[in-house]
Amino acid sequence: MSNGSHKPFNDVIAHKQNIEGYPKGRGGKLPLPIKIIGYVLFGSFFLMMLIGVVGNILFN
Repeated sequence: MSNGSHKPFNDVIAHKQNIEGYPKGRGGKLPLPIKIIGYVLFGSFFLMMLIGVVGNILFN
């Protein structure tokens, strides 16, 4: 198994490997536009929470 070959466990697994294949992972990396959208959405969420907490403390 050190050379990257993998012997299937049974015929069902062999069929899955031959017909469907394995998903090719990219190491969990997202495309840049999706990263930017995520940063903006989560950043604005936390900023609004911070503004809400500070506003609540100041005006109550």
